[in-house]
Amino acid sequence: MIRYTLKCDQDHSFESWFQSNDAFDKLKAAGMVACAVCGSTKIDKQLMAPAIRPARDATPRDTPLASPQSDTQSALAALRAHIEATSDYVGLNFATQARAMHDGVLPERAIHGEARLDEARALLEEGIPVTPLPFLPSRKTN
Repeated sequence: MIRYTLKCDQDHSFESWFQSNDAFDKLKAAGMVACAVCGSTKIDKQLMAPAIRPARDATPRDTPLASPQSDTQSALAALRAHIEATSDYVGLNFATQARAMHDGVLPERAIHGEARLDEARALLEEGIPVTPLPFLPSRKTN
C-alpha cells in the first residue's frame, strides 16, 4: 500500500491510500479518484516526503542523553543495570535454559534473554514463571 497526498483543481488537499502507483493511475484515468471536499475528479499527486522509520535506538547506549532523563527513564536504567548485574544473559536460548532449570536438568540461576511470544506463552502454560522486561536486551557483539 502507498499513501499519496493529493490536490484537486479547486486547491483542496487530502490523502488517500492505493495498492500501487499503477492502481492510482488506473483509478484516476477511470475517473474514480475524487476530491474528498468538493468531489472534483481533476486530481494530481503532490510532492511527499517518504515515511522513514527512525533507527530503533538512534542514541548509542554508552553515550549520555543530551537532555536530562525523566524519573521513568532513570528507573528503567537502574532496573536494567540491576538485571544485567545479577543475572546471566542467555540470548535466544532463554526458553530452553528456563525449561531445563525448571525440570532440574540445569542448576537454577537468574537468567535473562530473548524468547518468541509462542515460546514465552508455552513456558507460562507449563508453570514456568517468566516475565517480559520493559527494555530491549543489550546485544553483545564481537
